[in-house]
Amino acid sequence: MDWRIELILVPVTDVDRAKEFYERIGFHADHDQVPFEGLRFVQMTPPGSACSIAFGDGLGIRLEPGQQNTIQVVVPDADEALAHLRSVGVDASDVDPQSWGRFVTFADPDGNTWTLQELPART
Repeated sequence: MDWRIELILVPVTDVDRAKEFYERIGFHADHDQVPFEGLRFVQMTPPGSACSIAFGDGLGIRLEPGQQNTIQVVVPDADEALAHLRSVGVDASDVDPQSWGRFVTFADPDGNTWTLQELPART
């Protein structure tokens, strides 16, 4: 039996601002629905990912905006990812080389932090 992570909730204060930010860095807007008053569901997927993020209004997310700091995304090239983020105006850390990979971190407008990891070559 396969277990696949396909959706991670991200707490935000301003849904439109968050959607614009994630679109700017290249995420695809899969859904933006208001099924009834008080509920708005936005789902966005990073390029090449099988896992999406969701945010909105009335979703019952228990984390406060800015507290999501556990998402790590694998990228093929940390330098290229950093260059892309900076080219669209995102303040991102310099590449941090470690023995288990090369890392770049950045935050969304609410302070939710993301870690990008370029995996080390496997032998």
